[in-house]
Amino acid sequence: MTRFIYDTATSFTGWIADAEHSLQWLFDVPGGTEPDPELLPPEDALIVEGSSTYEWMLRESDLVRHPEKWRELFGSRRTFVFTSRTLPVPEGADVTFVSGPVSGVLPDILEAAGESDVWIVGGGELAAQFFDAGALDEVAISIAPVALTSGAPVFPRRVESDRLRLVEARQVGQFARLRFLVTPA
Repeated sequence: MTRFIYDTATSFTGWIADAEHSLQWLFDVPGGTEPDPELLPPEDALIVEGSSTYEWMLRESDLVRHPEKWRELFGSRRTFVFTSRTLPVPEGADVTFVSGPVSGVLPDILEAAGESDVWIVGGGELAAQFFDAGALDEVAISIAPVALTSGAPVFPRRVESDRLRLVEARQVGQFARLRFLVTPA
């Protein structure tokens, strides 16, 4: 059965990207460029991200000019990107652009995932839309030893403790790793 997992890294002040939509602060943390392999999505997972995350990755790693880096980062994983614009795709990357509310695109994502899990890796607002649609099963957060003063919030919704159950808390390098199961409304 397909599970929807929001997996992200955040500053300890709750921002996943800084005010300039950059993730560089994350990669500056010791170990930030080489995550623990057990934290990576399985090879058959379907990746979902927002356009800001996708564009930052394209720009930062120059993925259009160096498509071999896409394979290093994403392997052969299929990726859905929520956007209202036309964006470039690295050669050989399996990227599908979608737009509109999550609830409207959910059937396409489920069909594409088959029995595999869906990993939402970029955009707190996007993850919150999956939550609103009743399609969020787990939240995994790696908290970095960084304080940002503004940016994109890890999850811009109020969620009470009756909806989240802590199932894991541990240290992974310089990060504190928390995993919560999301309980249905």
